[in-house]
Amino acid sequence: MRRIAGLGVLAVSAGLALSVPGSAQTVQAEPGSGPGLGKVTIVITELRNTKGVVRACMTTNPDIFPRCREDPASHRTVVDAGEKVTLTFRNVKPGRYSVALLHDENDNGKADRALLGMMPKEGFGFSRDAPVRMGPPSFKDAAFDFDGVETRLTIKMRYML
Repeated sequence: MRRIAGLGVLAVSAGLALSVPGSAQTVQAEPGSGPGLGKVTIVITELRNTKGVVRACMTTNPDIFPRCREDPASHRTVVDAGEKVTLTFRNVKPGRYSVALLHDENDNGKADRALLGMMPKEGFGFSRDAPVRMGPPSFKDAAFDFDGVETRLTIKMRYML
């Protein structure tokens, strides 16, 4: 999100279709845990306002990232936006994951665009703060290895407009 790169911006906003206002908050998705399952905690920073929601999706499937809502095995949640948001995915199996975030400021379930549909109007973020060039980052650029116990990530929300 550090660069504006022609059609790549359209691809970013199209790729972020991931399917509650306050200040700092913590939400636990998929409560409970089972044997061999752990948790991934994500701290989301630099939201520009507390409007709408943050949609979070975490997947092991590189073929559909960042549209991980298409992955029935993905971990997904929607939480209220805030000055700083912390969420926890539980029951996470060991593996290689990537996370995509959308700050859906008007809570309409999609990544809104401006400037002839080219520029995302709402914020987005990816694990490892993967850079966006000519579209959303690859799964590989955003991927992190999860050992099945506990991991904490910080993801900076980015805005083009």
